[in-house]
Amino acid sequence: MVSADGGNPELLTTPDKSKGEFSHRLPHWLPDGKGVLFTILRDWFDQHPLVAVLDLKTKTWRVLLEEAADARYVPTGHLVFLRDGTLMVVPFNLARRELTGQPVPAVPHVIQALNTAAANTASGQFSISNSGWLVYAPGGTLPDRQDSLVWVDKRRNATSVTSFQAPFFAPRLSPDGRKIAYITAGREIHVWIYDLDRRVATQLTAEGKADQAQWTPNGKRLVFKSWGPGKESNIFEQAADGSSPMQRLTTSDNHQVPASFSPDGTTLAFVELNPLTGWHTTLLDMQTRKVTPLLNSKANQMYPEFSPDGHWMAYTSDESGRMEVYVRPFPGLGGKWQLSAEGGWSPLWSRDGKHLFYVGPEDDEYWVTDVHTDGSFSVSKPRLLFKTKDCSCAGPTRGWDISLDGQRFLMVKRGERKPQPVTELILVQNWFEELKRLAPTGKK
Repeated sequence: MVSADGGNPELLTTPDKSKGEFSHRLPHWLPDGKGVLFTILRDWFDQHPLVAVLDLKTKTWRVLLEEAADARYVPTGHLVFLRDGTLMVVPFNLARRELTGQPVPAVPHVIQALNTAAANTASGQFSISNSGWLVYAPGGTLPDRQDSLVWVDKRRNATSVTSFQAPFFAPRLSPDGRKIAYITAGREIHVWIYDLDRRVATQLTAEGKADQAQWTPNGKRLVFKSWGPGKESNIFEQAADGSSPMQRLTTSDNHQVPASFSPDGTTLAFVELNPLTGWHTTLLDMQTRKVTPLLNSKANQMYPEFSPDGHWMAYTSDESGRMEVYVRPFPGLGGKWQLSAEGGWSPLWSRDGKHLFYVGPEDDEYWVTDVHTDGSFSVSKPRLLFKTKDCSCAGPTRGWDISLDGQRFLMVKRGERKPQPVTELILVQNWFEELKRLAPTGKK
């Protein structure tokens, strides 16, 4: 809060992690000036927000509504809020700050920023005047993407992997080439495993949310980032057949994402987001659980990838002012070689270690360089492999893979989820009369 005349802002709330709170947003004054309605998100992609009321005198708050966001008080003695794209109304006693009835739907299909990844604010596109007029933009919330898993050959020919569509993200082929681990990045964010022989998909994770799954080199387990209400995403592992529950591998207040295993499975490279210095590459000893910084500088360093023989590390850094792909020896970090020429990210080694593929400066470009490690390290001039606007990659770790024979790439083909252009606003006059009918307050 800050005075309208200017001055230093006063902090009113700090999310309480012990209660699973991640973010406070969308404040709305109560008319007596003694309280504020606001929305609580419990993680970056929370699809189930809460509405709370803040007491300005005590600086304490309590939850009023679940599955609710962007609440406003109106003079009829109601709270109006959004629940998954539907404008809801509930009677509210202003003096006691209490609900006095049950929420009922009032207006369906109002635009709300849910299921939108980075723009998941939960805000609604509506406004209400004190004289009782309502204006809103129709559109509701975005549905899950309907993407496809595809094999793409070096001539850009694409072949579907599954017979169904889903919000696929970051697919990884198992070491034996018989299964694919992937993420559903929609309203529910979980790890799934698709059996290529049986053509059956099985959900692996159930609690919280999970993302960016990586196979252990023996194919028996998967590591992934997992998070829940009020918790930063750390790294966990679980048996690929679901025979054991998740086990925590790291503990940190920072956001962590697994990237790549050394061929012997003893070391996991992952990236960690330091709020002050950005993304950095770190190593986890799978036996001792010891965490050791690897590439720790002022630049962002992401997408670490062990070479098939474990002697080299490819990664992406913006130390030059733009994202480029580099290679260093491992474990000794002596010299380094820049592979990309005019920008690049998300490197992928060929199975024999003789080629490095990467995404070019434009997201639809896929490049390749020849790699030679006999005695010394050398690379060829990058050459364009193919271009496709249909496929998407992930970040901040690799979200595509290569077949065992090295001839095809496992990728996500973007599905259609184009929101309809907003071409109209709907104005409702004397809307307060409708509120009184839908949710009587008992007042005349």
